[in-house]
Amino acid sequence: MATIDGLPPLREVINTHDLVAKKQLGQNFLLDLNLTAKIARCAGDLSACDVLEIGPGPGGLTRGLLVEGARRVLAIEKDPRCMPALAEIAAAYPGRLQALNADALEVDVMAHLTPPVRVVANLPYNVGTELLIRWLTPQIWPPFWQSLTLMFQKEVAERIVAKPRSDHYGRLALLAQWRCDAKIVMHLPPEAFTPAPKVHSAVVHLTRLPEPRFPADEAILQRLTAMGFNQRRKMLRSSLKGIGPQIEAQLLEAGIPPTARAEEISLEKFCALSLIVARG
Repeated sequence: MATIDGLPPLREVINTHDLVAKKQLGQNFLLDLNLTAKIARCAGDLSACDVLEIGPGPGGLTRGLLVEGARRVLAIEKDPRCMPALAEIAAAYPGRLQALNADALEVDVMAHLTPPVRVVANLPYNVGTELLIRWLTPQIWPPFWQSLTLMFQKEVAERIVAKPRSDHYGRLALLAQWRCDAKIVMHLPPEAFTPAPKVHSAVVHLTRLPEPRFPADEAILQRLTAMGFNQRRKMLRSSLKGIGPQIEAQLLEAGIPPTARAEEISLEKFCALSLIVARG
């Protein structure tokens, strides 16, 4: 079977290095190199960027990123079994791939990257949402990355791009759309992976905005959305009563009916409410 880069097919790599996917690490390997190259293209022009990849596994997406011209790739892999396979890729692309055997939640990535930076990853299922929230909520905006091109379970992807009054609308949609343009750019069936998961997957592309879409107090916005969507079937005057005794008046001032539920409220109104609450 021909490959995109002259390196062995991924199935052969997996057999050579005995890389059986581990459920506890959230591993599902994407073996079709044409698909991995297509995902890399969804991230845009990578020729002038460093790329951060989390959970490369045997390196299918890593190879796609390098073939599609990424200036340099930093691949962070928790599973030490994958490091020999990644070393073979690094040898084929001298100076363009650095593979770290580490926990992505603990690495200071900017110690290894040169801006501009794009993040492209088939994220492990068990840490994907946590990583996304970290990338969306840095202390300083704009963040270190220009864009995020990330594969998730389809349901998580739909939560990121959801609109008010839809089943998937919630805190993740608000945090993502407050500071980014977000869209689903690709769908993948379970059989594209080894082992095949029980769910479909989708690739989401998020492009950072220079400034948040609406003015807001970030800490209070996060608190409001956490409280509102933790009890999403309750009226906001009930789910947000812990904010303080003035919450009903504050909701009205923001143009929000106190009897409304969180899933009915737009990002703009949640942002307005955060400023009113911050003002006291």
